[in-house]
Amino acid sequence: MNRPLAPSAEALVQQRIRSDVQAMHAYGVQDPQGMVKLDAMENPFRLSAELQAALGARLGAVALNRYPGVRVNDLRQALAQYAQMPSGYNIVLGNGSDELISLISLACAVPRDARTGQKPVVLAPVPGFVMYAMSAQLQGMEFVGVPLTPDFALDVPAMLSAIARTQPAVVYLAYPNNPTANLWNEADMAQVVAAAGACGSLVVLDEAYQPFASRSYWDIVRAQPEAHSHVLLMRTLSKFGLAGIRLGYLMGPAALVAELDKVRPPYNISVLNCECALFALEHADAFAQQAQAICDERARLLQALRTMPRLTVWDSQANMILVRVASPAGVDAAQRVFEALRRHGVLIKNVSKMHPLLADCLRLTVGTADENTQLLAALEASL
Repeated sequence: MNRPLAPSAEALVQQRIRSDVQAMHAYGVQDPQGMVKLDAMENPFRLSAELQAALGARLGAVALNRYPGVRVNDLRQALAQYAQMPSGYNIVLGNGSDELISLISLACAVPRDARTGQKPVVLAPVPGFVMYAMSAQLQGMEFVGVPLTPDFALDVPAMLSAIARTQPAVVYLAYPNNPTANLWNEADMAQVVAAAGACGSLVVLDEAYQPFASRSYWDIVRAQPEAHSHVLLMRTLSKFGLAGIRLGYLMGPAALVAELDKVRPPYNISVLNCECALFALEHADAFAQQAQAICDERARLLQALRTMPRLTVWDSQANMILVRVASPAGVDAAQRVFEALRRHGVLIKNVSKMHPLLADCLRLTVGTADENTQLLAALEASL
């Protein structure tokens, strides 16, 4: 008896995979083999040989045959102490900030309003981190992007109008912002945070690049917790220097964090990630020295880039620098410089197609002194 054939993979895609997912592009990762890798805002420094040996011995003793246990609670306490978490707050861990963003969308993706048919809204300034929009879409929420001003400042009237109009479930404020690398004016931030609170929105303060910034909005939240009961702080150890372990954390009023923790997958933080993070926090001074070295190199890069023809260079409070290449009509100068840098063995990020405000823009990660010297030489040749 002949059994009916199963449908082809292509047919199953059409039949079973959501059409909006089919229309999406997977997050692209560039091949860095043989290149000076300055495209992903990573800390370029590795641990010293002494710390590598100490960490290796510690990881070798971890019980890999067991699910994560009480050490995860030890890490939560260590992070809470490191970030000076206020009393009455709690903390949830994620497999990088990406998972935390997904958990926020999952928890806030209430059904459409039966009366208006409105989806719950996630709102953020744009250009910004792409995962805010992607996560919202995947959970059936609507993403509303509010353009920054041409100099990448918060457009406060536009933000306040959008908040009043859409009544968002979540407002993301990246501080510093990615890919523009700037800190927004504190008074502007305060207006947006207050407006979001007045309409019942959660505000997620994304401070992924805090190790390189001159100030933190978290200080304002900690000083006035009653006025910020709707604000959650999200940070990551990726920019601390541990991008490879995928460890993010989110803090906020305990009642809010408890609800977000309900949608977290059990055992989402591996025993190896946990032990690496604890080890790093015990050696926070070493990572602080790395961050200072990156800030020093950032200053050198900014000074050198501003002497180059055809480049507009923005100030940075992160471990990246945004530049715009002067482009004659009909010429994609950013792509040409990007490709020329690749030929010189330097990999950066072409962000010129991410948003109209980023036209002709490239994003450069701050590397080691040698890597930055290679970048500058390659840029001079490419320009």
